[in-house]
Amino acid sequence: MSEETEVVVVGAGQAGVAMSEHLTAQGVPHLVLERHRIAERWRSERWDSLVANGPAWHDRFPGLAFPDVAPDAFASKEQVAEYFVAYAEKIGAPVRCGVEVTSVRRHAGRPGFRVETSQGAVDARFVVAATGPFQRPVIPPVVPDGAVPAQLHSSGYRNPEQLPEGAVLVVGAGSSGVQIADELRRSGRRVFLSVGPHDRPPREYRGRDFCWWLGVLGLWDAETPPQGAAHVTIAVSGARGGHTVDFRTLAADGIELVGMTASHADGVLRFAPDLATNIALGDAKHLELLRAADAYVERNGLDLPEEPEAHVLGPVPDSAATPRLELDLAEAGVTSIVWATGFTTDYGWLEVDAFDENGRPDQRRGVSREPGVYFLGLPWLSRRGSSFIWGVWHDARYVADHITTQRGYLAHGTTDRPGAAAASRQN
Repeated sequence: MSEETEVVVVGAGQAGVAMSEHLTAQGVPHLVLERHRIAERWRSERWDSLVANGPAWHDRFPGLAFPDVAPDAFASKEQVAEYFVAYAEKIGAPVRCGVEVTSVRRHAGRPGFRVETSQGAVDARFVVAATGPFQRPVIPPVVPDGAVPAQLHSSGYRNPEQLPEGAVLVVGAGSSGVQIADELRRSGRRVFLSVGPHDRPPREYRGRDFCWWLGVLGLWDAETPPQGAAHVTIAVSGARGGHTVDFRTLAADGIELVGMTASHADGVLRFAPDLATNIALGDAKHLELLRAADAYVERNGLDLPEEPEAHVLGPVPDSAATPRLELDLAEAGVTSIVWATGFTTDYGWLEVDAFDENGRPDQRRGVSREPGVYFLGLPWLSRRGSSFIWGVWHDARYVADHITTQRGYLAHGTTDRPGAAAASRQN
């Protein structure tokens, strides 16, 4: 005999907890199945010194503030994980930890799905895939195994002491890459940082955090990314109290910048001649946001201190003016490569017709083309803010509303079904 419920939510990170809150508020019976612990990726798949990239007043759910973090401070990864544990307890989320979902298949001849797990089967009318975008680390097949003593993804990096003695190449200049490179440099390592296309917002401008600026300027609500920018990384940091990432500063502090990592042969890495271009494009986006902020201040007559010096960028580093195009790993003493090159999704367990020809979820605002299947926690699910803590909460509300509406349709004319009358009343 299998267990039965209306909704199975797969994953108990920020997306799964948010989904549970809205389903509970609408009286929808559900289970949240988590193969590890609540917010496990924050605990075991991030480096030791990681903090949230947004201030505590912003990167949270509406119903609970961080208990031991000042509003303008940045919560540590442990504080973020414990926040979601506390939130799940606060809302009474029916989370079952240590339960891995191995497959989801549609029932034949009747509505709903059979959810197979490591602890037995569950039959559900709806399934929400809340496993997020950070499922499978991506390491480009550039440098063969054995070319250096250690190669690892940023999700496997913990601290400088973990790596063998020697120089380190960090590939990827988003938030993870720049923070790891800076930490390694501060530990006394020689560090090379491979810089690709990126967005570089100011950490703070005119007394307001960039999260505030994106909010008042309506940029969090952008529904589609600019052309070609769906996967562009954002270089911003909450480390050491928060600061604007500036590749000039990183270079001045001793990190050698190189372009995108292109190829490897006979112990030599080759880089694209795009470093100056990537820095210039990041600078242009940085200045564009400053100008938009200035216009907003003037338009609304706000009394915020001017910062004309923020618009003045120094000369590009020498490493960008005359970029290194090759690096002999042994000659440079490089013993480790940290790949801060992102993740891909892994929905091998979800055996339904909910994906496009490239294996990506075919969905709109989390509602997939497979009736009864939903996605949550993905970048640009409904808007720019979708993959952030506060953004996923709002996306979950939309998905919960959709599920409740569908329950009402399914309940029509079947009042003998348990819970059907309640579902009808909610619609």
